[in-house]
Amino acid sequence: MLRSGPASSLARSTLRSTNFRGSRKTTRLTSQTSKLLLPPNERLKRPRSLALAPYRPLSTSLQLRATTPVDRVDKQHEAAVAKEELNPHPEEVSEESSVHQIFHEKGVPDEGKDEDMLAGVYQDLRTIKETFKLNDVPREALVVGMAGVLPYLATSLSTVYLAWDINHAALDGKGFLLSGQSAELLLHIIEPLQVGYGAVIISFLGAIHWGFEWAKYHGTHGYRRYAIGIVAPAVAWPTLLLPVEYALIAQFSAFTFLYFADARAVVRGWAPSWYSTYRFVLTFVVGASLVISLIGRGQIADKISRLPGPADRLKALRESQLEELEQEERERRARIVAEDEEQEEEAQDEE
Repeated sequence: MLRSGPASSLARSTLRSTNFRGSRKTTRLTSQTSKLLLPPNERLKRPRSLALAPYRPLSTSLQLRATTPVDRVDKQHEAAVAKEELNPHPEEVSEESSVHQIFHEKGVPDEGKDEDMLAGVYQDLRTIKETFKLNDVPREALVVGMAGVLPYLATSLSTVYLAWDINHAALDGKGFLLSGQSAELLLHIIEPLQVGYGAVIISFLGAIHWGFEWAKYHGTHGYRRYAIGIVAPAVAWPTLLLPVEYALIAQFSAFTFLYFADARAVVRGWAPSWYSTYRFVLTFVVGASLVISLIGRGQIADKISRLPGPADRLKALRESQLEELEQEERERRARIVAEDEEQEEEAQDEE
C-alpha cells in the first residue's frame, strides 16, 4: 500500500519532519550541556550562536600562522659574520668582564635600571639632617648651650665609671684605679651636684620665656607666657628632696615637658624659628646623660649605702626637736617637783 505515489510521498515527508525535529532537539541539548560546562561569568557573555558555529581546524591554524610574526633568519648576514676574524683584546679582560650579568647583558645599556634599595633610607637621613641642622642658630647661643651640657656629660660618665669600679672592687677585692670605698664616696659627692645643676638648668629654661615676654617678642601674652617660667622652678627644686633615682627621673620628665612647651611656643610665634631645633639637640644630650646615670646606678643599687638626703635630714631634725622638747618637759616637771618638795619642807620647819 505504501508503494503508491501519494502514500510514499506522505511517508517521506513525515520521516523528514521527524528527523528535523530530532536534530533540533539534539542540537538544543548539546548547546545547553556545553553552556553548563562553562564558568558562571562566561555563560552570559558567550552568544548562543557559538554553539552552532562550525569548527574548522585547518582554516583556524592558517589564520594564526598568517597573523603571527616570524623572525626570519638572515643567512647572508650570518655568513658575513662567520667570515670575520676574531681579534684578541687583552686590555678589556678583567675580573668583572668574566662575570655573567644576571639582570642585564654586558655592554648593553640597562634601560630598566632598578632603583637603589637604600635610596629611601638615604632620603630619610637627608631629611633628618636638613630638619635638625643648626645653621640658623646664633653662634654664641650654640657655643654657650653646648658648654652648658658638658657638666651633665661629665657627671654621667663619672657615674658609669665609678659604678664599674665599685663592681670591680666587689668582685676582685680592689678597684681598678680607686678603692671601692673611695669610689662610693666620690659617687655620693657627684649625686647632689648633678641633681642641683639640673634644677638650675630647668629654672633657667623657664626664665627664658620671661625674657621673651619682657622683650615683647611677637607681642605680649601675659600670664600664659609667665606661667612657663613659674612652673619650671616649681617642679625643679622639690626634686632636691627626693632620692637620687627619683630626682633624676623627675628632672628627665621636666626637661621633656619643657621641650614640648618650647616647640609649641615656636609654632605660636612666641620664640624664634630655630629655637625648637636648638632645644631638641640640647634636650637629647641631657636626656641621654640622665639615662646613662640611671643605668650606672642601677648596676650598683645593692652594693652601696645610701647617704642621708635632704628629706632624711629634715626627718632627723624633726626627731631631734621632738627629743629636745621632751627633755625640756621632763626637766620642767622635775623642777616643779623639786620646788614643791622644798615648799613642803619649809612648811614642816615652821610648824
